[in-house]
Amino acid sequence: MFEEAPVNTGAVDWPDPDSAYFAVRRMQVKLHRWATEESGRRFGDLYNLVCDPAFLVHAWERVSHNKGARTPGVDGATVALIESRIGVDVFLQEVRERLTSRTFTPVEVRQVEIPKSCGKVRKLSIPTVADRVVQAALKAVLEPVFEADFVPCSYGFRPNRRAQDAVSEIQYLTSRSYEWVLEADIEACFDNIDHVALMGRIRSRISDKRVLVLVKTFLKSGVMTTTTISAANRE
Repeated sequence: MFEEAPVNTGAVDWPDPDSAYFAVRRMQVKLHRWATEESGRRFGDLYNLVCDPAFLVHAWERVSHNKGARTPGVDGATVALIESRIGVDVFLQEVRERLTSRTFTPVEVRQVEIPKSCGKVRKLSIPTVADRVVQAALKAVLEPVFEADFVPCSYGFRPNRRAQDAVSEIQYLTSRSYEWVLEADIEACFDNIDHVALMGRIRSRISDKRVLVLVKTFLKSGVMTTTTISAANRE
Protein backbone atom coordinates (compact mmCIF):
# COMPACT_ATOMS: atom_id res chain seq x y z
CA MET A 1 0.00 0.00 0.00
CA PHE A 2 1.29 3.47 -0.88
CA GLU A 3 0.63 6.44 1.38
CA GLU A 4 -0.07 8.87 -1.43
CA ALA A 5 -2.21 6.47 -3.46
CA PRO A 6 -4.90 8.39 -5.38
CA VAL A 7 -8.48 8.39 -4.15
CA ASN A 8 -11.47 8.28 -6.49
CA THR A 9 -13.29 11.52 -5.76
CA GLY A 10 -16.13 11.00 -8.25
CA ALA A 11 -19.71 10.05 -7.53
CA VAL A 12 -20.06 6.57 -6.11
CA ASP A 13 -22.72 3.93 -5.66
CA TRP A 14 -23.21 3.84 -1.91
CA PRO A 15 -23.46 0.30 -0.51
CA ASP A 16 -26.40 -0.74 1.59
CA PRO A 17 -25.75 -0.88 5.38
CA ASP A 18 -25.39 -4.67 5.52
CA SER A 19 -22.88 -4.80 2.66
CA ALA A 20 -20.96 -1.92 4.21
CA TYR A 21 -20.87 -3.65 7.59
CA PHE A 22 -19.40 -6.87 6.21
CA ALA A 23 -16.89 -5.02 4.04
CA VAL A 24 -15.70 -3.03 7.04
CA ARG A 25 -15.52 -6.12 9.24
CA ARG A 26 -13.42 -7.99 6.66
CA MET A 27 -10.92 -5.15 6.50
CA GLN A 28 -10.87 -4.74 10.28
CA VAL A 29 -10.04 -8.42 10.68
CA LYS A 30 -7.14 -8.02 8.25
CA LEU A 31 -5.83 -4.90 9.99
CA HIS A 32 -6.00 -6.57 13.38
CA ARG A 33 -4.24 -9.68 12.11
CA TRP A 34 -1.44 -7.67 10.52
CA ALA A 35 -1.03 -5.57 13.68
CA THR A 36 -0.94 -8.69 15.86
CA GLU A 37 1.55 -10.54 13.66
CA GLU A 38 3.93 -7.55 13.48
CA SER A 39 3.99 -5.64 16.77
CA GLY A 40 6.31 -3.01 15.31
CA ARG A 41 4.46 -2.49 12.06
CA ARG A 42 3.50 1.05 11.10
CA PHE A 43 0.49 1.34 8.80
CA GLY A 44 0.36 3.59 5.75
CA ASP A 45 -2.41 4.32 3.25
CA LEU A 46 -5.16 4.15 5.88
CA TYR A 47 -6.65 7.48 4.80
CA ASN A 48 -8.15 5.81 1.73
CA LEU A 49 -10.12 3.56 4.08
CA VAL A 50 -11.47 6.55 6.02
CA CYS A 51 -12.75 7.90 2.68
CA ASP A 52 -14.03 4.52 1.51
CA PRO A 53 -17.81 4.47 0.84
CA ALA A 54 -18.29 1.30 2.92
CA PHE A 55 -16.57 2.86 5.93
CA LEU A 56 -18.58 6.08 5.59
CA VAL A 57 -21.90 4.22 5.29
CA HIS A 58 -20.97 2.09 8.29
CA ALA A 59 -20.02 5.26 10.19
CA TRP A 60 -23.35 6.86 9.29
CA GLU A 61 -25.20 3.80 10.61
CA ARG A 62 -23.31 4.02 13.91
CA VAL A 63 -23.99 7.74 14.27
CA SER A 64 -27.63 7.68 13.12
CA HIS A 65 -28.56 4.85 15.49
CA ASN A 66 -26.76 6.36 18.46
CA LYS A 67 -28.94 7.77 21.23
CA GLY A 68 -27.43 11.21 20.55
CA ALA A 69 -28.67 11.29 16.94
CA ARG A 70 -31.31 13.88 17.82
CA THR A 71 -28.74 16.19 19.41
CA PRO A 72 -27.28 18.83 17.06
CA GLY A 73 -23.79 20.28 17.07
CA VAL A 74 -23.00 23.98 16.61
CA ASP A 75 -24.49 23.93 13.09
CA GLY A 76 -27.92 22.88 14.38
CA ALA A 77 -28.12 19.84 12.07
CA THR A 78 -29.50 16.55 13.37
CA VAL A 79 -29.63 13.12 11.73
CA ALA A 80 -33.36 13.56 11.07
CA LEU A 81 -32.80 16.93 9.39
CA ILE A 82 -30.10 15.47 7.11
CA GLU A 83 -32.31 12.53 6.18
CA SER A 84 -35.36 14.70 5.39
CA ARG A 85 -33.82 17.79 3.78
CA ILE A 86 -30.47 16.72 2.32
CA GLY A 87 -30.52 12.96 1.82
CA VAL A 88 -27.98 10.57 3.27
CA ASP A 89 -26.23 9.81 -0.04
CA VAL A 90 -25.83 13.52 -0.84
CA PHE A 91 -24.57 14.21 2.67
CA LEU A 92 -22.03 11.37 2.57
CA GLN A 93 -20.91 12.35 -0.92
CA GLU A 94 -20.18 15.87 0.31
CA VAL A 95 -18.29 14.57 3.33
CA ARG A 96 -16.28 12.21 1.13
CA GLU A 97 -15.41 14.96 -1.34
CA ARG A 98 -14.17 17.17 1.49
CA LEU A 99 -12.07 14.30 2.82
CA THR A 100 -10.59 13.30 -0.51
CA SER A 101 -9.81 16.91 -1.46
CA ARG A 102 -8.20 17.39 1.97
CA THR A 103 -10.49 20.35 2.72
CA PHE A 104 -12.33 18.70 5.62
CA THR A 105 -11.86 20.64 8.85
CA PRO A 106 -13.75 19.81 12.05
CA VAL A 107 -15.66 22.67 13.65
CA GLU A 108 -15.94 23.49 17.32
CA VAL A 109 -17.91 21.10 19.50
CA ARG A 110 -20.96 22.35 21.34
CA GLN A 111 -20.47 21.99 25.08
CA VAL A 112 -23.31 21.35 27.50
CA GLU A 113 -23.21 20.72 31.23
CA ILE A 114 -24.94 17.67 32.67
CA PRO A 115 -25.73 17.80 36.44
CA LYS A 116 -24.17 15.01 38.51
CA SER A 117 -25.65 13.46 41.65
CA CYS A 118 -22.81 14.93 43.74
CA GLY A 119 -23.87 18.47 42.84
CA LYS A 120 -21.15 19.03 40.26
CA VAL A 121 -21.59 19.02 36.50
CA ARG A 122 -20.15 16.86 33.75
CA LYS A 123 -19.16 18.70 30.59
CA LEU A 124 -20.38 16.96 27.45
CA SER A 125 -18.92 17.92 24.08
CA ILE A 126 -21.20 17.47 21.06
CA PRO A 127 -19.64 17.49 17.55
CA THR A 128 -21.63 18.13 14.40
CA VAL A 129 -23.12 15.10 12.65
CA ALA A 130 -20.54 15.41 9.85
CA ASP A 131 -17.69 15.40 12.35
CA ARG A 132 -19.24 12.42 14.16
CA VAL A 133 -19.39 10.45 10.91
CA VAL A 134 -15.74 11.14 10.11
CA GLN A 135 -14.76 10.30 13.68
CA ALA A 136 -16.65 7.00 13.44
CA ALA A 137 -14.94 6.14 10.12
CA LEU A 138 -11.55 7.04 11.59
CA LYS A 139 -12.26 4.94 14.67
CA ALA A 140 -13.27 1.96 12.52
CA VAL A 141 -9.89 2.15 10.78
CA LEU A 142 -7.65 2.76 13.79
CA GLU A 143 -9.33 0.60 16.43
CA PRO A 144 -8.33 -2.85 15.07
CA VAL A 145 -4.70 -1.70 14.83
CA PHE A 146 -4.44 -0.46 18.41
CA GLU A 147 -6.59 -3.27 19.81
CA ALA A 148 -3.65 -5.56 19.05
CA ASP A 149 -1.54 -3.69 21.61
CA PHE A 150 -3.92 -3.76 24.57
CA VAL A 151 -3.42 -6.20 27.43
CA PRO A 152 -6.26 -8.62 28.28
CA CYS A 153 -6.98 -6.95 31.64
CA SER A 154 -7.83 -3.61 29.99
CA TYR A 155 -11.56 -2.95 29.71
CA GLY A 156 -12.15 0.79 29.35
CA PHE A 157 -13.54 2.08 26.04
CA ARG A 158 -12.83 -1.15 24.18
CA PRO A 159 -15.20 -2.98 21.79
CA ASN A 160 -17.30 -5.81 23.22
CA ARG A 161 -16.12 -5.07 26.77
CA ARG A 162 -18.21 -3.63 29.57
CA ALA A 163 -17.79 -2.57 33.18
CA GLN A 164 -19.55 -5.81 34.11
CA ASP A 165 -16.68 -7.74 32.51
CA ALA A 166 -14.18 -5.96 34.74
CA VAL A 167 -16.35 -6.71 37.77
CA SER A 168 -16.49 -10.39 36.79
CA GLU A 169 -12.70 -10.55 36.55
CA ILE A 170 -12.34 -8.93 39.97
CA GLN A 171 -14.74 -11.49 41.42
CA TYR A 172 -12.73 -14.25 39.77
CA LEU A 173 -9.45 -12.94 41.19
CA THR A 174 -10.85 -12.50 44.71
CA SER A 175 -11.77 -16.19 44.70
CA ARG A 176 -8.09 -16.99 44.12
CA SER A 177 -6.58 -15.34 47.20
CA TYR A 178 -6.16 -11.82 45.83
CA GLU A 179 -7.09 -9.41 48.63
CA TRP A 180 -6.60 -5.88 47.33
CA VAL A 181 -8.43 -3.80 44.73
CA LEU A 182 -6.92 -0.47 43.69
CA GLU A 183 -9.27 2.16 42.33
CA ALA A 184 -7.77 5.15 40.55
CA ASP A 185 -8.98 7.79 38.15
CA ILE A 186 -7.45 10.57 36.08
CA GLU A 187 -9.31 13.79 36.75
CA ALA A 188 -10.83 15.22 33.55
CA CYS A 189 -8.69 12.82 31.52
CA PHE A 190 -9.96 13.86 28.09
CA ASP A 191 -9.58 17.55 28.95
CA ASN A 192 -6.04 17.20 30.27
CA ILE A 193 -4.50 14.51 28.08
CA ASP A 194 -1.15 15.53 26.57
CA HIS A 195 -1.68 15.89 22.82
CA VAL A 196 2.04 15.58 22.05
CA ALA A 197 2.31 12.32 23.97
CA LEU A 198 -0.91 11.02 22.42
CA MET A 199 0.22 11.79 18.87
CA GLY A 200 3.53 10.12 19.65
CA ARG A 201 1.75 6.89 20.54
CA ILE A 202 -0.36 7.09 17.41
CA ARG A 203 2.72 7.63 15.23
CA SER A 204 4.24 4.48 16.68
CA ARG A 205 1.66 2.53 14.69
CA ILE A 206 0.48 4.92 11.96
CA SER A 207 2.73 6.36 9.26
CA ASP A 208 0.00 7.82 7.00
CA LYS A 209 0.50 11.58 7.41
CA ARG A 210 -3.02 12.30 6.19
CA VAL A 211 -4.50 10.27 9.05
CA LEU A 212 -2.17 11.91 11.56
CA VAL A 213 -3.21 15.36 10.36
CA LEU A 214 -6.90 14.42 10.59
CA VAL A 215 -6.50 13.15 14.16
CA LYS A 216 -4.63 16.30 15.13
CA THR A 217 -7.30 18.58 13.67
CA PHE A 218 -9.93 16.85 15.80
CA LEU A 219 -7.78 17.30 18.91
CA LYS A 220 -7.51 21.02 18.20
CA SER A 221 -11.04 21.68 16.95
CA GLY A 222 -11.98 23.71 20.03
CA VAL A 223 -15.14 24.15 22.10
CA MET A 224 -18.11 26.44 21.51
CA THR A 225 -19.52 27.41 24.92
CA THR A 226 -22.47 29.62 25.77
CA THR A 227 -20.02 32.41 26.58
CA THR A 228 -18.33 32.03 23.19
CA ILE A 229 -21.67 32.13 21.38
CA SER A 230 -22.76 35.26 23.28
CA ALA A 231 -19.50 37.02 22.46
CA ALA A 232 -19.85 36.09 18.77
CA ASN A 233 -23.41 37.42 18.71
CA ARG A 234 -22.28 40.74 20.21
CA GLU A 235 -19.70 41.12 17.45
